[in-house]
Parts: sequence; C-alpha cells; structure tokens
Amino acid sequence: MKTVVITGSSSGIGKAAAIYFQQQGWNVAATMRSPEKETELHKLPNVKLYALDVTNSSSIEQALKNIQKDFSKIDVVVNNAGFGADGVFESMNDEFIQKQFDTNVFGLMRVTREAVKIMRTQKSGTIVQIASVGGRVAFPLYSIYHGTKWAVEGFTESLQYEVAPFNIKLKLIEPGAIKTEFYGRSRAFMKPDYTNDYNEFVKKCEAVSMDAGDKGASPEAVAKVIFKAANDASTKMRYPIAYPANVLLPLKRLVPERFFFWAVRQSYKI
Repeated sequence: MKTVVITGSSSGIGKAAAIYFQQQGWNVAATMRSPEKETELHKLPNVKLYALDVTNSSSIEQALKNIQKDFSKIDVVVNNAGFGADGVFESMNDEFIQKQFDTNVFGLMRVTREAVKIMRTQKSGTIVQIASVGGRVAFPLYSIYHGTKWAVEGFTESLQYEVAPFNIKLKLIEPGAIKTEFYGRSRAFMKPDYTNDYNEFVKKCEAVSMDAGDKGASPEAVAKVIFKAANDASTKMRYPIAYPANVLLPLKRLVPERFFFWAVRQSYKI
C-alpha cells in the first residue's frame, strides 16, 4: 500500500485530497498545524494525523520522521499548505509580505528539501506542488500572491533536473478558481487607510474575484487531478484544472502580450 503525505490537510484542497487518496486505498499522512482540532479525517481507515507547521523546520523534520516510522516508505508528498494574500501593494508592510512568502514559498521549499532527502535514499518518489493558474498569469490586486506562485513554478521547474537521477518526479497542479476558504476566512486582504484613491479600482476587482470564487470548481475536482499527477509516471509536469486556467494558460501562449493584458483589463473593467 502506497503512502502520501499532504500538508495543509485541515480544509479545502488538502482535506479533499486526503479523503480521495484514502478512498483509493492509500495510507494517508494528513498534516496540519493543529491536528487536535480535526474531527473527521482521524475516523477514516489508514489515515493518521500529524502536527506540521511549514514555517518551522524542526516541525517538518519531526513530522516526516514520525511518518517514516509509521509507514516506512513515503511515496508521494503533496505540498498544499498555503494561503492567499491580496490587496493594494502600497499598503502591505514587510511583516505581511514575509508571512505570505514564508508559507507559500519557503514553507513549500522546506518540506520539499526534507522530502528529497528521503526520496533520494529510496531512489523513488513524487512531489506534487499545489501552485496556481496565478503562477503563470497575473490578475489585479494579487501581486504578492502571484509573486509566491511564480516562485514555486520556477523553483519546481529547475529542481526537476537535479532530482531526476534519483527517480524523483516533480508535478505542478495549477488550479483556477476553486470554492475554498481562499475567498473566505483564509483570505488576507490589505487596503490603505490613509487614502481613497484605490477605492474604485478595488471595488471593480473584488467583484470579479469574488464572483469567480462563487462559481469555482470543487476541491474534490482538484483532488482527483492531484491523484492523477501522483500516479503519472510520465515526464509531464504541469496539470491545469478548472476555469480560468484551462482558458488563460493556452491563450497566453498564443496571443501577443499586449492583447492578453488588454483582455484582463476588459474582464475587470479597469
């Protein structure tokens, strides 16, 4: 029986992935910052919960050590932990920016580093990074979030070359709009309190973003794509899922940059 480690399993895509992998007969190491608060996953057969904070290296090392002890081999690691920060860049202080990068980029890198150590010794394994359509295209008010996801894309694309000799595969999942707490309680939004100059711009952009979230695909749909990527032995690296990823990513490759920017502005009415 194969074993998957999933970070950020307490809700959204991470929780859906934990359930889906379990349903497919896998051992699931569901990690989260506060496993004592989880009320569903621990009831499922072959699912074990572990405390893991991606911003804390010793937490990651200890969790993976415990998982290895319990399941022996780690076949797949899914780097899902993260959150969305958006708003007016001018209003974002260093602490806000650092928190976004520490979770979405450095946290993912910390987990990836420990996973590579294990998989290199095993001479096999797959690391699945949950990126975003926002890792290859950009939308208004998401400058910091896009910065993190573009970093994940570049990091992963480069890393694949150096781990390939050890039979380690890297996969990038690129969701579009998904119905999760990304648009709700997990959202971190910033706007200046010293000027109204951005108000109209923010109003227009927020309306489009929230509407996309309301109409988004389910976390379960993403979970199925994660499972597919985890089992894909090919060299395929990127797996777009859901609107607008399935439209914008091909479009950006085909049209001139100025036309693409114009199309984004038109969609936001800015």
